[in-house]
Amino acid sequence: MVLEWTNRGCPYTQKHYNSGNMQRLQREWTSRGVVWLTVVSSAPGKQGYVTASEENAYLKQANAAPTAALLDPTGALGHLYDAKTTPHIFIINPKGSLIYNGAIDDRPTTDLSDVNGAKNYVSIALEEATSGKPVSNPTTRPYGCSVKYAD
Repeated sequence: MVLEWTNRGCPYTQKHYNSGNMQRLQREWTSRGVVWLTVVSSAPGKQGYVTASEENAYLKQANAAPTAALLDPTGALGHLYDAKTTPHIFIINPKGSLIYNGAIDDRPTTDLSDVNGAKNYVSIALEEATSGKPVSNPTTRPYGCSVKYAD
């Protein structure tokens, strides 16, 4: 399972959605049986806060393909995982163990052109895990905007 922390107002998140990178990853991995959950932990009144209908409309407009979007306005899920940025990616194996925690790739910029040629940590981790191998780089430093928690 992939947990993708997101905030559509964040330029780092926009980089991955406006380039089509996030949607490509969502489609590729959900088609291979991976559950992909997009998580919004922005609190009411904070940047990125959305209602269910607003998030559903955005995902449709962006042609996104997560398994589901989870709204976490209290930040309970975000704090449980210690999500720090948007995007911040966590991968959990079928046994429930956290096998990856970190950045989507190795290009911590807002430049759309940096998606091409980036080392995509998420794809590498999922390829290794689905092949029965241990994840070679289980932790990287996430980059992006801070999660907009209430506290």
